Amino acid sequence: MLKRTPLFDLHHAAGARLVDFGGWEMPLHYGSQLEEHQAVRTHCGVFDVSHMRVLDLTGPGSLPFLRTLLANDAGRLLPGQALYSCMLQDDGGVVDDLIVYRRAPADAYRLVVNAATAARDLAWMQRQQALFAALAAPGGATAFALQPQENLALIAVQGPGAARCLAQALPALAAPAQALAPFYAVEVGEVFVARTGYTGEDGFELALPAAQAAQTWRALVDAQAAPCGLGARDTLRLEAGMNLYGSDMDETVSPLESGLGWTVDLRSARAFIGREVLEQQRRDPDLRQLLGLKLLGRGVLRSHQAVDTAFGPGQITSGSVGPTVGTSIALARLPAGVGAGDEVSVQLRSGPAPALVVRPPFVRRGKVLV
Repeated sequence: MLKRTPLFDLHHAAGARLVDFGGWEMPLHYGSQLEEHQAVRTHCGVFDVSHMRVLDLTGPGSLPFLRTLLANDAGRLLPGQALYSCMLQDDGGVVDDLIVYRRAPADAYRLVVNAATAARDLAWMQRQQALFAALAAPGGATAFALQPQENLALIAVQGPGAARCLAQALPALAAPAQALAPFYAVEVGEVFVARTGYTGEDGFELALPAAQAAQTWRALVDAQAAPCGLGARDTLRLEAGMNLYGSDMDETVSPLESGLGWTVDLRSARAFIGREVLEQQRRDPDLRQLLGLKLLGRGVLRSHQAVDTAFGPGQITSGSVGPTVGTSIALARLPAGVGAGDEVSVQLRSGPAPALVVRPPFVRRGKVLV
């Protein structure tokens, strides 16, 4: 049986088309995916992302553990700051991508992980927690608690009008939310507010008690935030050049093959899971790369389509129509040597079609960049 978020009844009452997403019954759209996409680019949309999981770490061992667990360095975080990172296997494959927040209390961190991988993520972290404790030096700070937060709802408010919608709907959050810089968070009573998102627009993500979710959703809709489903969320993140776990990366590829080298800290001497493999890959002149494609003719780019290049074959990892771009776009894993400005051939159902290689993002803050 599919799991449901605290907002399921509102989605159903609004006539949303509901689909199975990672074992959750979630809204794909509320009538027009295109209108929802455009609402976020031009004003404000609201998404139910309560299927994602929140994990809290507390205790003196939290930071040393995170510095071992993650490819990016959580030690750089200031109180209230957020960091995007991958959690890796020993062979460099991506267990999951996530956001980690340093909370204001000492030795307290919050992780938000993907819905489809949440159970596996937790099991992986628990195994690493046991290894971390067993290998720690005598007297070292290793103790910490890892606690899934099952009674929270997550709501994303995205778009150039997100701050106005949030202020109108939830006046108590207006000033503290507006004061946030991107990738910072603040806790206002029981509500955790972060200036983060998955759309390439300004916006906020709220973690709040599940009992408050329906009232909060209604207030945001009354403030003219358009309810948006997973369909618009996918085309928005693709235009923003943001990876989707299970499509653009997974346990078979590393961040360096997935356009996420910027999230890997290899400058310090810090040891983390998968580092040795990444060090070797960094020196590999034939390492594959993740780049963008813009279709030059008619058709739609889709995942798994073959790409022919002057340097060998590649493959699209995710693709769709880019409503803001005005043509079909994709992310593709391509051979070393391919660069922005090159023309390649994509094998569509109708036959080969030309596409231009570009560097993501395709769109940022409503502006087309390719």
